[in-house]
Amino acid sequence: MSAVTQSSEELIEAVPKQLLIGGAWRDADGGRTLEVENPASGETLCAVADADPGDAMAALDAAVDAQAAWAASAPRERGELLRRAWELMQERGEQLARLATLEMGKPLAEARQEVAYAADFLRWFGEEAVRVHGRYSSAPDGRGRLLTLKRPVGPCLLITPWNFPLAMGTRKLAPAVAAGCTMVLKPARQTPLCTLALARLMEEAGLPPGVLNVVVSSSSGATMGPLIADPRLRKLSFTGSTEIGRALLAQAAPNVLRASMELGGNAPFVVFEDADLDAAVEGALVAKMRNGGEACTAANRFLVHASLADDFAQRLAARMGALRVGPGTDDGVDVGPLIDGVQRDKVHELVTDALERGAQALTGGEPLERAGYFYRPTVLHAVPDDARLLREEIFGPVAPITTFERDADAIAAANATEYGLVAYVYTRDLARALRAIEGLETGMVGVNRGLVSNAAAPFGGVKHSGIGREGGAEGIDEYLETAYAAIEL
Repeated sequence: MSAVTQSSEELIEAVPKQLLIGGAWRDADGGRTLEVENPASGETLCAVADADPGDAMAALDAAVDAQAAWAASAPRERGELLRRAWELMQERGEQLARLATLEMGKPLAEARQEVAYAADFLRWFGEEAVRVHGRYSSAPDGRGRLLTLKRPVGPCLLITPWNFPLAMGTRKLAPAVAAGCTMVLKPARQTPLCTLALARLMEEAGLPPGVLNVVVSSSSGATMGPLIADPRLRKLSFTGSTEIGRALLAQAAPNVLRASMELGGNAPFVVFEDADLDAAVEGALVAKMRNGGEACTAANRFLVHASLADDFAQRLAARMGALRVGPGTDDGVDVGPLIDGVQRDKVHELVTDALERGAQALTGGEPLERAGYFYRPTVLHAVPDDARLLREEIFGPVAPITTFERDADAIAAANATEYGLVAYVYTRDLARALRAIEGLETGMVGVNRGLVSNAAAPFGGVKHSGIGREGGAEGIDEYLETAYAAIEL
């Protein structure tokens, strides 16, 4: 049956609902389940197994048992397996996109883009698997030789978020597979179906039992805590909020557990006085409205030169106000629902705070009165400096605009945050762009473009936005450790 003729019910029915442990799909201890909700309607899509700490430890046991054999496998074998997984994702792209839309809410067009992005990590790290190099050199005094090599760090715990359920899975899973590490993968409770479908796909591509284990849980802290405390676990990779990232780092400290963290963002979008305004508005739409604003890379603060601010604000408001909001499965929809009621209420709380402090709503500013968790795309102009949404991550379709007069003031304002994930800069002056790149305290910068994500590039931030990098040549290093041997001749 093709993806076009398959109903939503049939699509969901085809996805495993159990835990994957040691190559076996099994129910949670006690038969516990959790419900998966459709954010476009608030209705339940299905129930999946809800793991407890015992299930999680069984998954770690399986990963530990499989580690030695998997680490000894040939790099070419691991690379070819990832290539097969990439091909399967190409074949099933439409089914996976529809599944992401059903459980996460994003419009189908954006879900298709996510599938393509997710697949790119499988292909990229399939190619990187055979490019793990050490070195051999003479000691400086000539009396011996220095040999360095890279080897898998060992069993990993991978914790993924709900906003890109497929891409965040492959962004962690693919380099672990390429490096020769086994895994316990825990998806967000809101979006487990994409991860379960991905695990089935990896099985079909030939991944041996125990290399990938999937544990879904409604109580992440209680379920994952024993794993993090277990000395057999050697790496933790987490994508999510800075608050939870800090707590996980504290838990990882006693075992000196290797950790990589992709945490929150407060991305500035800087429009200098010489910018191409048409291009800046188009880039703003991408940087703000990708995934409905539910992205750590979403532009959170628009810093626009005072001479352009009114024109930019009006143009952006016209474009955002014209976006069609509705269920992601409907034709022509540009913006889907937020993930749940808690997130919708938080967005509205931040908008209300800004309005009460004197900001002007040029469009939007309120939830939609309908089933599901929808919020109108919103542009706020003349946002005062004390508004909370200039300091807190919005994670929704809200664009707050402030102004600056001098370049130095724009860079200072952009850096005035604990976060440092990404920044966006619009200018036609190369020297100005280079000064901004060097002056911005972020791990990534988009210059005259509103999208920086790319499987071939190192994704990650500085300050409270995280530790480590995912993607690019650097991504596989997060799953490798360096060993050194001194050789006497």
